[in-house]
Amino acid sequence: MQDADYIIFDFDGTIADTLELGLSVYNRIAPEYNCLPVGVGERELFRTKKPQELLETYGISKLKLLTLTLRIRKEMNRHVPEMKLFDNMESSLREIRNAGYGMGILTSNSVENVRKFLEINGLSALFDFVYSGRSFLGKEKVIRKMIIREQLPSGRIVYVGDETRDIEACRAAGIPVIAVSWGLNRRELLASLLPDQIADRPEELPARLRQIFPIS
Repeated sequence: MQDADYIIFDFDGTIADTLELGLSVYNRIAPEYNCLPVGVGERELFRTKKPQELLETYGISKLKLLTLTLRIRKEMNRHVPEMKLFDNMESSLREIRNAGYGMGILTSNSVENVRKFLEINGLSALFDFVYSGRSFLGKEKVIRKMIIREQLPSGRIVYVGDETRDIEACRAAGIPVIAVSWGLNRRELLASLLPDQIADRPEELPARLRQIFPIS
């Protein structure tokens, strides 16, 4: 990899607005796995819970989580053209890349789905890699594997994600993290875990990033 500060983005809920689509797919297949569906009135409550709490609430064991994740990935492949970028995300990504930062994506989605989305939205050239890992509440290990495989420069990485587990994993891995409040978890819950920065809109990302890794 080139000698640059690297910005690693989560995909679902950070770059792509996939929450409603993901919930729709989950609700459709949940009865097949004896899991509870997520009601319309539960959407905001959903955003206030940590992943561990959600699994317990909806009756999803770790084994079921593995099966559900693989099934949802497959189902969502047919819906990639329906996925939308968050407003102003494209301009922020281009500004970050043009400033000289390296960029990658770490996702629990499939590489195929993410690359298809990037191609549809004309963003493929912005990213050096897409890495897919099955974290299942152990995202720190996935981050460490990604760093080794992509030969990323130690101490020169910042992660951007929308979930509490992103903050917890980055803390364990010793990586600065920018939490974004437009994805899965609400701002109050994210802030309670003290991320290095919080962005409330995509257009804030370049400024939040410069506070961690200034471009000389």
